[in-house]
Amino acid sequence: MSTKNYYDKKAQEKLKDMAEGARVCFMCTKLSQSPLSARPMSLQEVDDDGILWFISGKDSDKNYHLQKDAETQLFFLDKGNSEYLSIFGKADIYTDRATIEDKWSKMAEAWFEEGKDDPNVSIIGVRPQEVHYWENKSGGIAGFAMMAFDAVTGSDLAKKDSEHGELNV
Repeated sequence: MSTKNYYDKKAQEKLKDMAEGARVCFMCTKLSQSPLSARPMSLQEVDDDGILWFISGKDSDKNYHLQKDAETQLFFLDKGNSEYLSIFGKADIYTDRATIEDKWSKMAEAWFEEGKDDPNVSIIGVRPQEVHYWENKSGGIAGFAMMAFDAVTGSDLAKKDSEHGELNV
């Protein structure tokens, strides 16, 4: 497995590509306590500054936790492409009309009875501080076939086809 770190714009592009490809992550809060509080979250977008955006209820546990401690950990898995992301960052909670309008998704209406006008709507923006990624270049079935071939023959095709590193956004 080769190590490759990305910086600035290239890191932001890779983060956007991988996170939006996976679309769903586990968002963990209460990082200084055990057990962590984790829940699946649907990503709205990764913007040009590398901020990850989510829609959340103001009255949710995650908002409560983030108001006490803004540190959060996000774990993404794109199983089809054999890509993984671990993102540690600081979260900000937005309740202003402009941010809600900008980040709103029609899919969120399933969670908010009054749509984007629901008084419980908030937007969470996570600014990454540390990002680690792992990927198998061939992905899916081809990557699995290489691992099986390596196991049988002792070769290292899968290792050569894999990459991991840091995204310094």
